[in-house]
Parts: sequence; C-alpha cells; structure tokens
Amino acid sequence: MNMKAIYLITGLLICGHAWAQQQSGRVVYDFTRKMMLRTDVAGGGPGMEMAPPPQERTHVIKLEVLFGNNQMLRRSLEDNTPPEFGNDNGIRFHVGMGDDDITWLNFTESRKVEQKEFAAKQYLVSDSVRKLNWKLTGETKNILGYACQQATTMRSGKRNMISMENGVMNRKEVPDTSNIVAWFTPAIPVSAGPDFEGQLPGLILQIDVNGNTTYKAVEVSPKVDMAAIKEPKKGKKVTAEEFSKERDKTMQEMQRSGGRNTIHMN
Repeated sequence: MNMKAIYLITGLLICGHAWAQQQSGRVVYDFTRKMMLRTDVAGGGPGMEMAPPPQERTHVIKLEVLFGNNQMLRRSLEDNTPPEFGNDNGIRFHVGMGDDDITWLNFTESRKVEQKEFAAKQYLVSDSVRKLNWKLTGETKNILGYACQQATTMRSGKRNMISMENGVMNRKEVPDTSNIVAWFTPAIPVSAGPDFEGQLPGLILQIDVNGNTTYKAVEVSPKVDMAAIKEPKKGKKVTAEEFSKERDKTMQEMQRSGGRNTIHMN
C-alpha cells in the first residue's frame, strides 16, 4: 500500500470519528440553590427581642436540556415542587423556576429567548449570548463516563438582597462577584448546558457558582425529541433591559402595597 492510500484511509477515519461525535441529545440536571431570607427583624434595643437568624432554604429541582440542529432548549421537569417561604403578611417566594420557564438558544445566530414567569405574568426576554472570559485550568475528571475539562471565570455585577422586616419587604442591590467553575466534555462538541450556554466548546455537565448554586448532570442520552427544541412564543416580548426595568417596578409596587404575592426566584 502506497503512502497516498495510507493518508486517504487515515483522513477518512478521522472524518468518520468527527461525524460520529454526538450532535444531539438530552441531559437531566440536579439544580441546587441556597437562599437566605431574614424575616421579622426586631429592634434589638433594651427590653426588645433580638432579630431571628436568617432562614436558609436549600432545594434541589430537576432540569432538562435538549440540544440538536444548532439549537438548545432548557426547561424544568414536571415533578418540580419548589418550596414556598416568606412572611404571612408579605411576599411569598418560590426557590426555583416556574413551570413554563424555558430558555431557547440558536447557536448559529448567537440569539437567546427566555420565557419567564414573574409575579403571575409571562415574558419573552430576547437577548444575545454574552460571553465571559473563561480560563482552561488543565484539570480533568470523569462525569457519567465522559472525560471533562475544567473552565473557570468570574462575573462582576449586582444582585438583589431581600429581607422581610415586620411584614414589609425590603430589597436593595448590592455588588456581587461570582466565582464560576464549569466542567464540559469535548466528546460532545455542542455548546449547550444548564447555564452559560453558547460559551464553551463542549457540553457542560457541571457548574458551581460560589458554592451556592450548582448544576450536576445525572443523565445523558442521545435520544431527544427534536420537535420540542423550538423558540418559545408565550408571553410579552421584551428585551433583557426592558424586563429588568419591569421587574424592578413590580417589586417596588409590591413593596408599597404590602399585599400577598408569590414570586419565582430563578
């Protein structure tokens, strides 16, 4: 066999391996979030009760990510039952996602649409993929039989800090820096994941954000309902900036009214 034939066979084998890599599938994740809520803060002066310690809530819900045809879709599974907590005179919180919350992404167009429920209203939030500055650490590990690489990044911004004082909700923005650790597998060269989708050169199987928010893959399957991977259409169309403004306005109105409301904190 001459060298030209050897190169041809080698090239075909390499191409065949690339095409054999999984391009579509379904992943189920355990999503864990810890939240702190301080309720009924007392004065703390002489003869007065001291403020109770903050409530901590940790809850695990299941999410699924479907991917194929250069698109992905993330949604909660039907068996999710996020717990409710808060103050009987104020706003009630659900830690998790609404039943109809969906994230859809078109990788080719770098376009994302999120269907979100907030204060009993549905929104369609359109945005582009905003990539962070990821660093490959060289660390590796096996997750569900897939060889994964570690990538880290930091995200600076603001977060809402919420407290309930004597039945009144108080909310303020505070500076926030998130340390993010993600594990992705190049064996499935699709930039899908439960968060930070479209940012890494492989399927994300695990994420840790400050030790308070984690995603961990518990099932990976090549079988997927491709018809389900479509852009959501339910809700008021807004940009990410417009949604942020409407959310802040609604929270302020709830704070002033002191009424009983339920909010999904996702």
